[in-house]
Amino acid sequence: MRVLGMLSGTSHDGIDLAVVEFSVAGQVLQARLGEHRTVPYSDELRADLVAALPPGRIGMAEVCALDVRTGQEFAAAAASVTEEFDLVCSHGQTVFHWVQDGAVRGTLQIGQPAWIAEATGVPVVSDLRTADVAAGGQGAPLVPLLDRMLLAPFVADGRPAAALNLGGIANVTVCVPGRPVRAWDTGPANALLDAAAGGLDRDGELAAAGTVDRGLLAELLREPFYALDPPKSTGKELFTAGYVQQFLTRDVSRPDLLATLTALTARTVGDALRGVDVVVASGGGLHNPTLVRALAQELGETELLTSDALGCPGDVKEAVAFALLGFAHVAGLPGNVPGCTGARGERVLGRLAPGRRGVPTVPGLPSWPARLEFVSPAG
Repeated sequence: MRVLGMLSGTSHDGIDLAVVEFSVAGQVLQARLGEHRTVPYSDELRADLVAALPPGRIGMAEVCALDVRTGQEFAAAAASVTEEFDLVCSHGQTVFHWVQDGAVRGTLQIGQPAWIAEATGVPVVSDLRTADVAAGGQGAPLVPLLDRMLLAPFVADGRPAAALNLGGIANVTVCVPGRPVRAWDTGPANALLDAAAGGLDRDGELAAAGTVDRGLLAELLREPFYALDPPKSTGKELFTAGYVQQFLTRDVSRPDLLATLTALTARTVGDALRGVDVVVASGGGLHNPTLVRALAQELGETELLTSDALGCPGDVKEAVAFALLGFAHVAGLPGNVPGCTGARGERVLGRLAPGRRGVPTVPGLPSWPARLEFVSPAG
C-alpha cells in the first residue's frame, strides 16, 4: 500500500508530504520512501493562520474560511505529487490544543479532507487526534507509533534510546528495555526562537553572537509546564508570540535573548533525556547549528544521531509518521500508544473521507510487526 502522509506543524510554514509504500515481511514492516518534500503555504494563508493563533481572536466565519483555504492548499499539494498513491493521511493544521487543569479537553485541526479527496480521487484519513482525547488521552504525541519501531534495534541491544523532534514544539519518545514506551512534549523548540527573531534566525547566527542571560534563563525555567509529569502536551496556545514580548522590553539585547531561548530549549530537552544512550533527532531545529551545539553539550556523552541515518529524512519524518497512521487506520490497528498519550487504551485513529477510488485493504495483519525498516527504492 502506498500512502501519502501530509501535515503542517506548529511552525505553520508549509505542508510536509511523503509517499511511503508499506509491505510486511514477517515481523518487519518495510517502508519504501518515495516522493517527499515541503510545499510552502501561500504568504496570505500563513499570515492569516498566525494571526488566528492565541492570543488572536477571530469569529466563526474566519474559522470556516481558514478551514476551507487550508484544505484547498493541502489538496493542491497532494495533486502536485507525481507518484501514484492509494490513500492519503492528512493531519491538517493544528490551530488550538485545549488544555485545562493539566488535562486535554479537545484539539482542533483544520484543513477539510474533502478537498483532498476531490482533487486526487483518493480516500483521505484525517482527524487523527480526537479518538485518543475521547479516551482520556492528550491526543499527542502520535509519532511514537513510528518511533518505537525505529528504535527497536537499539532497545534489542539493551540500549535505552530516544527519538527527538525539534519543530515549533519539542517532543521526545523514550524507549527503555523492559519498560513501557513513554513520550511527551518537553516545551518550545523553534516557537519562541522564531517569535523573538521574527523568523529571521533559522540558522542561529544571531543566537551564536549572544550570551546566555542566566537570570533570565532561571526565570524562564520556572514555567509550570516543565514541572508537570508526563504524559503532557502543549503548543502555541501557551508558547505564543506574546510569551517573549515581555522580555523584549527589558535591558537584554536580541542576540542575548535568542542565546537564552536556545539554552532554554537545550536544557528542557536535555532534562527529559537524562539516562538514554542514544538520541535520534529530526525536525526543522536541526537546521539551526547553534541549537544543535547547545543540545549536544546538554546531552554530554549521549550519542546524537539524525533520523536520516536510519533512512528517514528528518525534515519529513512526521509526514512519514502520518503515512503510517493512515496505514494503521485501514488495517484496523491502533495508532496511539497509551503510555505516551495517557489514553485508557489503544484506539484506531481517524475518520475516512471517501474518494472516487476504493479504500485499500490490509488482509491478515492482526497486530503490529515488531520493527520498521526503511528499504531502498530498488527494494
